[in-house]
Amino acid sequence: MRKVPCSAVVLPLLAALAGGCGRGALEARSPSAPASAPQAYQGTLVFLGDSLTAGLGLSREQAFPALIEARLASEGRPWKVVNAGISGDTTAGGVARLDWVFRQKVDVLFLCLGANDGLRGVPVAETERNLWLILDRARKEGTRVVLAGIQLPENYGTDYRKGFARIFPRLAKEYQIPLLPFLLEGVAMDPGLNQPDGIHPNAEGARRVADRVWAALDPVLRRRP
Repeated sequence: MRKVPCSAVVLPLLAALAGGCGRGALEARSPSAPASAPQAYQGTLVFLGDSLTAGLGLSREQAFPALIEARLASEGRPWKVVNAGISGDTTAGGVARLDWVFRQKVDVLFLCLGANDGLRGVPVAETERNLWLILDRARKEGTRVVLAGIQLPENYGTDYRKGFARIFPRLAKEYQIPLLPFLLEGVAMDPGLNQPDGIHPNAEGARRVADRVWAALDPVLRRRP
């Protein structure tokens, strides 16, 4: 007996419903009705980071999470994007904000914390432990994660810099998650791509960061859980 074609229909995420998201429903069709293409999967994408994520010195629309949101919208992919970047935040601050982050169902988390830990000389073991706590919470919540790495300037000492840089690939391997090795690859230390402080990307630098983030994030967003 011929099976009736059906397609998955994803219900819109209700922003007011903490922890809730739509589930696909099967809609029966008559054998003669053409099967339409399934709608793009949608959900909630949260960027958890510091001033690099918040877009310090830029308008909201110029920050790289907003650029990712605009690109998704232009492709007709109705993801809800939350910029949870706070200037000056550390990995410890990220841990402290986890209950706030997960007050809603988070489908994908882009984690880019650690820069301020490094700049403040926080012990490597402490930074790694905080990131571990964030990743462990995400795993318990059923949230997929993309991790962004950070590299420190050479004046922070070889041992500390190397120890700090090893945190991110080690965690990515342990948790089996995608890794963007260096969030500011191709942008850091370039005067033409940074604001006068030499640390935060300008509008063009943010666009380049967004391109790299997109390359790491898009395959995860396309994959159903």
